[in-house]
Amino acid sequence: MSVSMLSTFVKPMHPEGRKFVAIFAAVTLVLFLIWDPLGWIGVGLTVWCYYFFRDPIRVTPVRPGLMISPADGVVSLLEPAVPPAELGLGDRPMTRISVFMSVFNCHVNRLPCEGRITKVAYRPGKFLNASLDKASSDNERNGMAVELADGRQYGVVQIAGLVARRILCWAKEGQQMQTGERFGLIRFGSRLDIYLPEGVEPLVCIGQTMLAGETVLADLTGTEAARTGGVR
Repeated sequence: MSVSMLSTFVKPMHPEGRKFVAIFAAVTLVLFLIWDPLGWIGVGLTVWCYYFFRDPIRVTPVRPGLMISPADGVVSLLEPAVPPAELGLGDRPMTRISVFMSVFNCHVNRLPCEGRITKVAYRPGKFLNASLDKASSDNERNGMAVELADGRQYGVVQIAGLVARRILCWAKEGQQMQTGERFGLIRFGSRLDIYLPEGVEPLVCIGQTMLAGETVLADLTGTEAARTGGVR
């Protein structure tokens, strides 16, 4: 097998996952001592744990103005919504794109568009199913407000899910970050909400599959109308 073929299946693992893989592996050894079939189940779960914490290299579109998906997953909601008050983005509705991540998606989060982080705000909350609309307001979350070069702002919010129990965010207030740069991770199932600047139309549809750091969500400089899609 060539190196390029191997890299198709074997992805780098984020350091955050090492301790979890080690725990799964240790439990697997114990399960083998108890009963071989249990041990093989443990092997499968250990491989899944490694796969969950994978951190693949992505090729990010770098044309100025493009906003890309911050998460792998599926667009579950696309509607006007008032952003969380703690972000300081005002009380007027902004177009919200929600990307739902299952436990099989890569959970490393990437910045949608380059800019300066003006606000990072964590808020404790519930652990409802992240695909529900009320998860945006009720669930544990960590939000960021990002200022673009032209002064406009957008928001991106990490939301805990039914089995997620920790949100990690490495971005700091005042930090300048690039499009596609890694800024956080959510463990074991969750969702990302993106609040577009006023007048910016989404270029994705509900049900569309997203790739963090690659799929274009919107064009800050474009005039194209919001897209519609159909199942084929």
